[in-house]
Amino acid sequence: MEERKRAIIIGAGPAGLTAAYELLTRAGIRPIVLEKSQYMGGIARTVNYKGNRIDIGGHRFFSKSSRVTEWLLNMLPLEGCDGGGMLAPQRKSRIYHRGRFFDYPITLGRDTLANLGAWRAFKIGLSYSRSALFPLEHEDSLEQFFINRFGWELYSTFFKSYTEKLWGVPCGQIGAEWGAQRVKGLSGWVALRGALHGGRGSGDSGIDRSGEPFLYPKFGPGQMWEEVARRVGELGGEIRTGWAADRIVTDGWRAKGVGATNAATGERETFEGDYVFSTAPIQELMRWFDAAPPGNVLDVSDNLVYRDFITVGIVARGLKIHDDGKGPIRDQWIYVQEPDVRMGRVQIYNNWSPYLAADPSRVWLGAEYFCGGSDRIWNRSDEGLIALATRELGKIGMIDPADVLDATVVRMEKAYPAYLGAYRRIGEIRGYVDRYENLFLVGRNGLHRYNNQDHSMLTAMAAVDNVIAGRTDKRNIWEANPETGRSGRS
Repeated sequence: MEERKRAIIIGAGPAGLTAAYELLTRAGIRPIVLEKSQYMGGIARTVNYKGNRIDIGGHRFFSKSSRVTEWLLNMLPLEGCDGGGMLAPQRKSRIYHRGRFFDYPITLGRDTLANLGAWRAFKIGLSYSRSALFPLEHEDSLEQFFINRFGWELYSTFFKSYTEKLWGVPCGQIGAEWGAQRVKGLSGWVALRGALHGGRGSGDSGIDRSGEPFLYPKFGPGQMWEEVARRVGELGGEIRTGWAADRIVTDGWRAKGVGATNAATGERETFEGDYVFSTAPIQELMRWFDAAPPGNVLDVSDNLVYRDFITVGIVARGLKIHDDGKGPIRDQWIYVQEPDVRMGRVQIYNNWSPYLAADPSRVWLGAEYFCGGSDRIWNRSDEGLIALATRELGKIGMIDPADVLDATVVRMEKAYPAYLGAYRRIGEIRGYVDRYENLFLVGRNGLHRYNNQDHSMLTAMAAVDNVIAGRTDKRNIWEANPETGRSGRS
């Protein structure tokens, strides 16, 4: 009897676990997943603090790919169905600027123009007209990308502060690729057209707007990935937690296995397989090959940039802000477009799912900060971060600091691969790793792309498609696109 083929998968995030399940169910290949932490889901895990559940960064289970949507509902059907666990809340996220709420994505409707005031609205219109008529010739930076689509005034009012908090550098130093990846189809004209169509666009812009429903596991995103992990184990796959990969064993242009160390015992083991899938940060992966990559490849990987992420979870008696005449705010996310606070975004976990809050009568918030590992804020004590978040939430008028009842801090390293540093040379890394015919880089950090969850899943599905088809050309992985539903399947 022929021995069953094996795949070694580095990382139990959305891409790694999707690959594991797809390999088992579609290819009959047994996966061994190596996860350095004890959690399933990577950044999409759920952190439980005294019964209060934190969704790190916020994860809508939504995709324009029917393949992904069907896959998710197969794992967790809608609540009320047999074995269900998916809720279907309506999306609501807005920009908070100078104590007022604005649509996200921005629309130039009556409410927005009234909140801005006549003079600023006039300047925005004039600035946008100038950019539409006389666009910048070059579009090399994110700032140029934004100005060409919105004009200087709209860009500086609603995009500049938050984006620079996220990436830690001026927008003029960020590659335009981020805009192409994340601001899909949005422009000043689309914002105006969205207002004319009741805030929903014309139906062909591909932009997700408030009011649209999405899927969400009742106990947070980790519920999904814990269920996937359970099924992987049930079907004969293996998930090894506490094992940190640190070596890629090669034989010519084939990956033979992965070396890993058990953090608790110090034990080392080499896991051999017919295929290797990696969701590890490229910067780390390139240093793991037993046959060192060329110097230019290492130069690129060593100079890639990542942004780390801090969530300060806060239990408070209530919010000071309300929707005028409409009762409590229903936003899941609030983007804080205020340059005089470090906070970039606030989540209201109660509005994702009522099951995320231990006490539904209290408000359960996540104040979010973006930073680098060398930034002073990353190295602050938990007490210092809680004090900072409490002070800033009070400063912008969201809560009364005296109403804070409890708080906790969650840190996530390398949460955001940045289009900074040596990113413009990422093709040199791609050209090298793609020569390993049985090595597949998938997911956000695996490809060093600021992917959404469904995008990461599609990269894993595309890689498994290649395994099944015997393809060595990996362009379909790098080009996987949930906006078109394309995942490389043939």
